[in-house]
Amino acid sequence: MAGASLANLKNGAKKFIDIIYDATRGDTEGQIGFGSHIGIVSFATEATKDTSLITSVEELKSAVDALSAEGSTNHEDAFIKASELFDLTSSNEKIMVMFTDGKTTAGGDANVPASAAKAQGVVIYCIGLEGNGGIDVQAMSDWASDPDSAYVAISPSDEELEKIFEDLAKNITKPGARDIVITDTVSPCFKITSLSSPDKGTASLIDNRTAEWKIDELGVSKSEGAFLEFTVRHVGDCSGTTEVNESIEYEDKDGNTVNFPSPTIEIDCGGVVTPESCPKPVEFTADSCDDSIEFDAGDIYLDSLGRIIQIDVTLRNVCPNKRVALAVILNETDKCGKEYKRGLKTLTIPAHTREGCRDITVRCIKFVLPEDIDVAGGERTLCSSRRFNVRFIANYIDNGFDCCDKT
Repeated sequence: MAGASLANLKNGAKKFIDIIYDATRGDTEGQIGFGSHIGIVSFATEATKDTSLITSVEELKSAVDALSAEGSTNHEDAFIKASELFDLTSSNEKIMVMFTDGKTTAGGDANVPASAAKAQGVVIYCIGLEGNGGIDVQAMSDWASDPDSAYVAISPSDEELEKIFEDLAKNITKPGARDIVITDTVSPCFKITSLSSPDKGTASLIDNRTAEWKIDELGVSKSEGAFLEFTVRHVGDCSGTTEVNESIEYEDKDGNTVNFPSPTIEIDCGGVVTPESCPKPVEFTADSCDDSIEFDAGDIYLDSLGRIIQIDVTLRNVCPNKRVALAVILNETDKCGKEYKRGLKTLTIPAHTREGCRDITVRCIKFVLPEDIDVAGGERTLCSSRRFNVRFIANYIDNGFDCCDKT
């Protein structure tokens, strides 16, 4: 790396040194205090220990200014030389920051010394600059501590490097956060279908679009990350490139601010058909101070005398300009496997006009199943389990056949 990229890297590294110095400043001017030290290792075809673990801000910045761009990229030797700087018998926290703008072109497997360092309690951050032939994001994820979201940062431009180093230094020196509450609301295009247990804290669903994650403390005694996984299902009409989150709100007792990434997903629904509409609501208003309300809702027809089964199905590779006849057959089975007819629906799926054959999703095929025909045995209540089989029959209505002209 050279030119503006190298200049911005140096500015970011010196900003990192300044923040560590300001956060740990002791009685001696120009010296990092409170037992903290910084060392610098540069690497090309081989790695070089430019400084040992020292406290002098001037010496550290001079070493940064002396960096130059040349040679190959030997990540393995960089991790080896950096690990040699640490006193493994020390109780101090040990943090390593790897910066790279390219893939490994010299040396061996860098994951070996990186894994050894992590096994000895070293926390590893990895910062990558895209460009210069590209970077190996998977390798950086393997080298860094877990989770990747907390310990791996990829910068698309060298102008952002200074900000990344600044944020990292603040994260390292800040005493963490307590009483954390994160509220994640997904886009109306999705609903949350499952929520895993986070590695730290507790999580719960507020509704089918909102998850709340609470953590007592994070990063108070050491650098650490946390992760939570949940699964969403696409339920809206949106398509194309869609943001997953509508909003993420963060708060903690220490007044930290956090900027979360905004992931997107590419949605290609092909075609979606909703053959049955939802029941229309009947609206009424309760005036203030009314403790007794009488309301005539008019004619209400029973849509459910028990359970409602709603079925979605996807028709694969439906060619353009052809309607499809779809039959849905629902049977219930008893404990011996005998089947009982519960319903048959036939639908006409409109033709699509898109180029090429596409998948067509048919949603909301509803069957009403009264409890008085339950064959599961035992009490006929909504709490009993019932077993069903569903079968589909589909064929084109439009066959494209034309009679020959007779002359």
